[in-house]
Amino acid sequence: MTTPLQLTQALAAFVAHPTFGDNEQAACDIAKSGFMDTLGTMMAGHDEPVVRIMRANVGAQAPGEAPVVPFTGFMLPAGQAACINGVAAHALDYDDVALSAHTSTVLVPAILAAGHLLDVSGCEALRAYVVGYEVWAELFAREPDPYHLKGWHPTGVFGTVAAAAAVAYLHRLPQEQSRQALAIAASMAGGLVANFGTMTKPLHAGRAAACAIESVRLAMLGLSAAPDVFEHPAGFLNAISPAGRVDRTSPATGLGKTLRILETGLSIKRYPVCYSGHRVIDGVLAITEREHLQPEQVSRVTVTIGPAQASMLRNHSPQTGLEAKFSAEFAVASALVARQVGLAQLSDSFVGQGDVRGLMAKVRIEITERTCPIDPAFSYADRVVIDLLDGRSFDSGDIRFAHGNAKLPLDAAGLRQKFMDCLAVGSLPAKSTPGFAEKLYERISQLQTLPSLRQLFA
Repeated sequence: MTTPLQLTQALAAFVAHPTFGDNEQAACDIAKSGFMDTLGTMMAGHDEPVVRIMRANVGAQAPGEAPVVPFTGFMLPAGQAACINGVAAHALDYDDVALSAHTSTVLVPAILAAGHLLDVSGCEALRAYVVGYEVWAELFAREPDPYHLKGWHPTGVFGTVAAAAAVAYLHRLPQEQSRQALAIAASMAGGLVANFGTMTKPLHAGRAAACAIESVRLAMLGLSAAPDVFEHPAGFLNAISPAGRVDRTSPATGLGKTLRILETGLSIKRYPVCYSGHRVIDGVLAITEREHLQPEQVSRVTVTIGPAQASMLRNHSPQTGLEAKFSAEFAVASALVARQVGLAQLSDSFVGQGDVRGLMAKVRIEITERTCPIDPAFSYADRVVIDLLDGRSFDSGDIRFAHGNAKLPLDAAGLRQKFMDCLAVGSLPAKSTPGFAEKLYERISQLQTLPSLRQLFA
């Protein structure tokens, strides 16, 4: 009987020789929705101050291998391109969610940059996404406790390793070099919850994508790394485990047999704020619209969420639009005052409005310890209770999934509408070309048929 490979070796073997089972097409369709959502949010975030800072950091236009942001004309080496694209995709906090993190905002920029350099097909780009997702899911599934409570931002931590897996697959690295790349990436991973609500949060995604490309290049050049970096007592999983309960020893027997992307999927955001507050927003909007409430009628709003969600929604009296993205109080106030929580509301001026600030002061947060079996960073269900000055009270009841969640997904029209809304934001010159958004949408929709990923941005 063959002895199961240790975790690090099993991950490397999967990256070098992945199998997708009988549902490869379904998995690639989910991956394509990740490309769609990320390209939309990436182009919407192009003008954000943090992206301008990142472009200034890498300097003026330089000879390179891949476009920094599609349709800008800038050319930079693949790692820098992936970094800026990752920052842009995450800058608005509007990008999709899975595995307690933002999977696509790291995987897609890394795959776009490496795929452009290697001139891979659209189909191979989608397979690379699935490879990265499965490595991410295998590592994530071994920890029962929410990483956010220890201060880790899983997007930066797991994204670095998962994107390295995707890029190693595109390079067709053999198992030993794939193992080296993953182990190198494990030492480059990082990202802190303390930086939520600042420009550094999107930097986590950009740096993860860039470090993934660098990890693969270093492995190809012969840089050595630990052969047991994930299962070692002083390795990756133990180091980041909140309470040390992580499973480092079980064999990865399901890797490549039962695709986790088909089980967990991707959750598409409807609001450009921290996903921890999306169920709350749904609840407030549903009550407000059903009961035709006016902000001045409200005496108190009680929000019940999980402890990890509360740790992310840390800004109880935000002063800026950036801080407001991580505030349950703002989410409630915006939903009541504007009847929406969109890009237009994430401005310093709206956050500073008297009626908005007044409502934020009326929000009370309660904690439930019942966790979601699908994602331990979330409570099993959130809840909203709105009390009025006239004594009436309205209770949302348990809100299990936000609209757009993988378990309550947007339809094709909803996905297309979000993409078009994203492309209407910002000042990229190409957006002024007649029919540009529709043509790009069509190309992404047919990504699996493109013989060259470069054609996506031709």
